[in-house]
Amino acid sequence: MSKALDGIRVIDMTHNQAGPACAQILAWLGADVIKLETPGKGDVARAQNNDELFFLSFNANKRSLTLNLKSDEGKALFRKLLAKSDVFLENFAPGAVARMGFDFETLQKINPRLIYATIKGFGTTGPYSDFKSFEPVAQAMAGAMSVTGQPDGPPTYHWPAIGDSGTGMHMVIGILAALNQRHLTGKGQEVEVSMQESVLNIMRVSLRDHQRRGSAMPRTGNQLGKNVPGTAYRCKPGGPNDYVYVLAQQQMWDDMLRVTGLEDKLGVEKYSTPAGRWEHREEVDAAIESWSLQYDKYEVMKILGDAGVPCGATQDTAEILEDPHLIERDMILDVDYPKYGTFKTVGCPIKMSDSRAEITRPPELSEHSAEVLAEFCDVSPEEFEKLKLDGVV
Repeated sequence: MSKALDGIRVIDMTHNQAGPACAQILAWLGADVIKLETPGKGDVARAQNNDELFFLSFNANKRSLTLNLKSDEGKALFRKLLAKSDVFLENFAPGAVARMGFDFETLQKINPRLIYATIKGFGTTGPYSDFKSFEPVAQAMAGAMSVTGQPDGPPTYHWPAIGDSGTGMHMVIGILAALNQRHLTGKGQEVEVSMQESVLNIMRVSLRDHQRRGSAMPRTGNQLGKNVPGTAYRCKPGGPNDYVYVLAQQQMWDDMLRVTGLEDKLGVEKYSTPAGRWEHREEVDAAIESWSLQYDKYEVMKILGDAGVPCGATQDTAEILEDPHLIERDMILDVDYPKYGTFKTVGCPIKMSDSRAEITRPPELSEHSAEVLAEFCDVSPEEFEKLKLDGVV
């Protein structure tokens, strides 16, 4: 079966998470992603926490090429590779790639059809453009931390990587749009995504609510707006993660009362409208939780789900890795890696009927260097051995 991005070649000169997450999605969709790394060191994520699990999480389906871009030979080979590529992706510190001699204008001369994709903490213009960023910085600067946490607590870091992987997903969209436009114009272009702006885009509902209130949004913990029910409720046996999140809209209220044994509230005026339930939320929430505590979180989810009430058990990471639903949908997979053994990874969340994503293991450092250089730069085995001796690869 052909892949959606068959024939698209991506040079992935990124590290850590935002760039690699973007390139991994492109690879899952069928692009030939060549991960460009520093000889002997590679992506800094390869050594994070003294193992490669972080690297393995974001670099499946890629080929690894090492090149010393401080050497003339390395730069020459890189130019040859760029001339035969469709996308160049980088997320280095502001100005770093330009100082190597590979700014957008230079690469346009090498390959006018090349998409130059750059990820920065704050973009390439504006007062903060020279500042570096990491995930918590992006969340702080885009307002996400200000609305996360309990009302009486501090601004709170949101562990899911909306700043890193969220930025990577935004960049995937930008690259695909640029490739489509290239079909019309024949020209490449620069695509820029900033971490702050990616998180800001995800924050739009809070900005809407600010304008409704006329003041900054407060932290509300697990409560979603003025929805009742619209929070997490404790379940049996009452452990720290034994909760289920329930969000029932007006048209679901009566059905929820029937399946939870709370029929005595059917037709009661003070509970019959969203405004009434919000006004009496403490007693409504207490009644729901007195019911939910009779069951474990999966039983609660089954009862309410069968009744058409949106709800979800608060699964921890161990439960996620064994979730039968995710396993059936190829979202939790076992992958073998030579130096690590079997590890579990996340599959491709994009399901296409004519382009099924197959997850292959991440590459070892420089694993495909000889192969890639022979394929695109006409480097013979003898020439490759000399490049190794000279520290170019």
